[in-house]
Amino acid sequence: MTTSQSPSRSLHLAGATNFRDLGGYAGHGGRLVRWRRLFRSDHLAALTAQDQHVLRELQVLRVCDFRGVQERSTAACIIEGAQVHSLPIEPTIVQRLSSMLQAGYKPGEAEVVALMQETYRNFVRENTPRFADLFGHLLVSDAPLVFHCTAGKDRTGFAAALILHALGVPRDVILHDYLLTNELLAPGPASHKVPPEIAAVLFRVQEPFLAAALHAVDEDHGSLDGYLTSALGVGPAQRAQLSAMYLQPASQS
Repeated sequence: MTTSQSPSRSLHLAGATNFRDLGGYAGHGGRLVRWRRLFRSDHLAALTAQDQHVLRELQVLRVCDFRGVQERSTAACIIEGAQVHSLPIEPTIVQRLSSMLQAGYKPGEAEVVALMQETYRNFVRENTPRFADLFGHLLVSDAPLVFHCTAGKDRTGFAAALILHALGVPRDVILHDYLLTNELLAPGPASHKVPPEIAAVLFRVQEPFLAAALHAVDEDHGSLDGYLTSALGVGPAQRAQLSAMYLQPASQS
């Protein structure tokens, strides 16, 4: 899925463990996604001085933030000089579960899985304009860009799947990238505030979660290609432009 001379996919940042590169996957015509252009991450409020040095060297100054108002207010991006674009997607699964627990109701593991799947379906049915906005930013420039939410796994995971599909990356590779979160994301303080059986679902990703969003796409738009065209404004011309911007020339792949 990557070249033998590829850079590290994970940037191994101390303050954003799920910060990683989408480069190196084979897209349209076997052309590889360019390295060090598209990044996905968890929140960017705990970056160390060394982390910030790494990002300055990579010139990562465009940020698309899927977090809601309260999430942003308590953990603002600290990349110096970054242009942050707010693309809020709410309510989050954490907010919904917190309300349940505060009300004295403790959902079981199966119920949390179902809530997570509903959250993913709502990415399609209630938050499509935010993902359309993301593609708008991608089409403006090929300067390095990072998109993220709090943990970089759900809102960010669906966004990454859309981008990789638009670039022609196969579905099995998209799933592989999605599941990498389970290897990279370090448990945060929030994981200790909920019962372990809930945390095991809430702070990891599962194939059925992403499948729920993709099934909603198929039900409402016929296919992922149809969703890109009719709902996100990413038709053949825009996909060709994205390929020109974010895929390596054939001679380099």
